[in-house]
Amino acid sequence: MAQPPPDRRRSPIRRLLEIMARLRGPDGCPWDREQDHRSLRYHAVEEVYELLDAIEAGDDHELREELGDLLLQVVFHAQMASERGAFDFNDVVRGLVEKLIHRHPHVFGDAEARTAAAVWEQWDRLKHREKAGTARERHSALDGIPRHLPALLRAQKLWKKACRAHLVETPPPIPAELAQTAKNDLPQAVARQLFALACLCQENGWSAEALLREECGRREREWRRLEAARQAGNADKKDA
Repeated sequence: MAQPPPDRRRSPIRRLLEIMARLRGPDGCPWDREQDHRSLRYHAVEEVYELLDAIEAGDDHELREELGDLLLQVVFHAQMASERGAFDFNDVVRGLVEKLIHRHPHVFGDAEARTAAAVWEQWDRLKHREKAGTARERHSALDGIPRHLPALLRAQKLWKKACRAHLVETPPPIPAELAQTAKNDLPQAVARQLFALACLCQENGWSAEALLREECGRREREWRRLEAARQAGNADKKDA
């Protein structure tokens, strides 16, 4: 006999958690019960892209719906983790609350950070301290970039981290074909170059994504070697 949905008088988030548990239960949905963390891993990526479409469209109705779909992914994974006894949704929320408070001492404490740049520097510094001595400790300034990030985003993240660690000279060299372009026209000129390169790859049967990913890997290895050499040199100076 089918059971009624959770009481509408409960808070929306409580009803959501109860519905998710029901879907995963013995009398729940066959599809939901078959899923695991790996089978759902790309669903979250797809939902993020749909959220981006809603934001760019300026459609509040779609924005609300896509935020709900993204929240579903969080609730789904939290439910599966709770079934394994690993953690539950409340643990996820508590962890987020603690992180936000700890990483905003300029709001919830006595620290000062008057600019967005200062806030980011403080955030990175606190994150580094939090992970020190754990399995998630970041030994390199280039650590922390998601492995599955699209190649173009990965290239920009790598460059940003390399700049912060002074592993590259800034500003980056401008290609000769763009050198005479006025600054205001540069974004559009770069966009045309990127599109032309994508077309070139298509015409030759190359994967632009794979090529850039390979180049990112090459640059990252190069910068990591430079970073390691600097660290070794600094260690030798301390021992001298």
